[in-house]
Amino acid sequence: MSSKGFTSSLPFKLVIALALGTAAGLIISATEGNMLSTALMHIVVTIRHISSQFVNFCVPIIILGFVAPSITRLGQNASRMLILALILAYSSSIGAALAATAAGYSILPFMNIVSEVEGLKALPKVLFALSIPQIMPVMSALLFAIMVGLAAAWNRSRQVINLLEEFHQIVLSLVTRFMIPVLPWLIGTTFCTLAYEGSITKQFPVFVMVIIMVMIGHYIWLALLYFIGGVYSGKNPFNIIRNYGPAYMTAVGTMSSAATLSVALECARKSEPTLRDDLVNFGIPLFANIHLCGSVMTETFFVMAVSKILYGFYPSVSNMILFSVLLGLFAIAAPGVPGGTVMASLGLITGVLGFDDTGTALMLTIFALQDSFGTACNVTGDGALTLILTGYAEKHGIGEEKLGDILG
Repeated sequence: MSSKGFTSSLPFKLVIALALGTAAGLIISATEGNMLSTALMHIVVTIRHISSQFVNFCVPIIILGFVAPSITRLGQNASRMLILALILAYSSSIGAALAATAAGYSILPFMNIVSEVEGLKALPKVLFALSIPQIMPVMSALLFAIMVGLAAAWNRSRQVINLLEEFHQIVLSLVTRFMIPVLPWLIGTTFCTLAYEGSITKQFPVFVMVIIMVMIGHYIWLALLYFIGGVYSGKNPFNIIRNYGPAYMTAVGTMSSAATLSVALECARKSEPTLRDDLVNFGIPLFANIHLCGSVMTETFFVMAVSKILYGFYPSVSNMILFSVLLGLFAIAAPGVPGGTVMASLGLITGVLGFDDTGTALMLTIFALQDSFGTACNVTGDGALTLILTGYAEKHGIGEEKLGDILG
């Protein structure tokens, strides 16, 4: 790649946005009280709000444009591949939660965890709150796409399948021309606000050891997923991992699997022929909404640490197993919302583990500090599960059916 091509690439733009955003946030925070600094933060939070609204608006459209056509291309094998994808995603999430539980009982008793968490600076209000509501909730879009795709494939509906294919091309253009250019602005302003609030310089050291242990757990779990995918498919998983840098970085900045979807699709497509194109279009958008191994692992490890800090004991083994099994289900409602996993599972934290208001508040705080890395683990793990889907399809002779074959 030429120097000009590198500087215009998405990874370079993401790195620049991250660095500039963090530096700007630290400088503005240091000059707090200055009218210019206050005005700049008003502009920053407004840009972040608008770009976040736009990205969230696009998510259901991306799901409709990629999942439904991909299901119709799988033809009569669509339902079988969907069931396999659901089993893979849930197994990974539950396995990650149980692994985090075992690690918590093995490691946390030997760690000196301090519970000193200071308050963050309040962000100024947005200049104008532009609301861009989604055309439908993310889970509604996912269910609708699955149902339409399955029905069209079963009935070999010529007009609907052709319409879905055209819609796929339209959505692909929207992603390329609109959504991806907006992402550096979202990432830059997000890191600017984190630096201004004090999360980067003040809050992070409080649970630095716990966060480091969780991140190590993320990488171990990803290595395991890709190892299993490589062994099962007979393909080199490094061909996928080496392309996932932009998706990982975008997830760190956006803290949302759904908001990273467009970049993840782009990274996965670069992994051909290791990953089949039809299964990339099918698996990546689907897993972005149902596979949350990193977030689940993070929350499981954190609840054990917080329980010890606040209440002086760890939850019982039976309660942690129940919490882990249910967390994988509750987390399905979380994609698209930064910190959504812990928000969706507050009922489990209070009901199964018995946390009080202080415990839930502390969970929300420390989870938010590393939510981006859990999301990055989720997104990167999607490539491994798609590799398993590719191996299954090839082992069972499930080829990509062209429209003519599907229509008969």
